[in-house]
Amino acid sequence: MAYEHILVEIRGPVGLIKLNRPKAMNALCADLAREIAEAVDAYEKNDAIGALVVTGSEKAFCAGADIKEMQSQTYMDVYKEDFITVNWERLSQCRKPVIAAVAGYALGGGCEFAMMCDFILAADNAKFGQPEILIGTIPGAGGTQRLPRFVGKAKAMEMALTGRMMDAEEAERAGLVSRIVPVAELVDEAVTTATKIANLSQPIVMLAKESVNRAYETTLAEGIHFERRIFHSTFSTEDQKEGMSAFTEKRPAKFKHS
Repeated sequence: MAYEHILVEIRGPVGLIKLNRPKAMNALCADLAREIAEAVDAYEKNDAIGALVVTGSEKAFCAGADIKEMQSQTYMDVYKEDFITVNWERLSQCRKPVIAAVAGYALGGGCEFAMMCDFILAADNAKFGQPEILIGTIPGAGGTQRLPRFVGKAKAMEMALTGRMMDAEEAERAGLVSRIVPVAELVDEAVTTATKIANLSQPIVMLAKESVNRAYETTLAEGIHFERRIFHSTFSTEDQKEGMSAFTEKRPAKFKHS
């Protein structure tokens, strides 16, 4: 399928989505959000794909939402449309693991977009921020909710109230990104990481993702109870039997994703 604002590529068991609005620094518009959702839908339906990578350019992962698209809208316009809801959250709803490979600017909606992914690999030139306050509004796609969960209230509050950007090193220290990679190696490293995940048991990977995400939605006691039951459920799978047999027999596991 041909897209106007994204490029898609399959690399082995990995589905790659590259934002491709260079003149707008990959700013998120309605059509871009729709195309991303369509690409995610296609990759989720493809059993040969075990993980996704989302990236932009070396200059900008995504510089935010398209201001020109929002500028003239009224409260009733955005409320009735439920603006930045349909399609925008599709990445966060993907059952397969999604890695954000962020180089350059990830600002506003771009930072929120990256946080919807399961984890972020940052290039050494990456910059993150929620600068909506500078244009008279606030984050609307998770910036005031996901960011405090990732970096803590103090840093999230400062970023939301001042619009200050953080570089890759600060983002790693704060827990926003998992690792920093040289910009020239970013996409290849993200695909390598995604390939490693995709070659594991896909059902077990999805269960692990679901269990980790549960930690943000419940108490510790309930979360551990949920984890324990998910752990128990893995013993009903062929892949658990194969994985443990392969370990004891000192051979690579051959998962059947069942």
